[in-house]
Amino acid sequence: MMETKDFMSGLVGLVIFLLGLFPLLNRFGVGPEWMALKFLPLTIVSWIVAVAALYLVINSIIELTNSNAVGWVSVIIAFAALAIGLLPILGGFGIGPDLFKLEFLKGFGPILYNLVFIAEGLFLMVAMFAMEM
Repeated sequence: MMETKDFMSGLVGLVIFLLGLFPLLNRFGVGPEWMALKFLPLTIVSWIVAVAALYLVINSIIELTNSNAVGWVSVIIAFAALAIGLLPILGGFGIGPDLFKLEFLKGFGPILYNLVFIAEGLFLMVAMFAMEM
């Protein structure tokens, strides 16, 4: 039976998915200008990616304890997204080498974060059902 944690995972997943989809669609000329979400600085986006990835890690562990094979894919996606979100944050605080700032991704940053948002959102929405299997 579906519990509140399942519905919360689905709702958070939908919001994160839309945070990635709207700017991507706007880049192709679909939708109004506000859909580009240009008011969100890249630092805030990094924090959102990191927190959503941590939430996905927690959901993935629940999936794994239920012996669900989707949990392993979710864990891999979650840790990759956590690295993409956490490394620039640590680099901004001066922790670690300059590589942590991911400066080499400057041109691809917004698109990369949009794709990470979409992947996190999809796996959080899948977790809504997979945590109960």
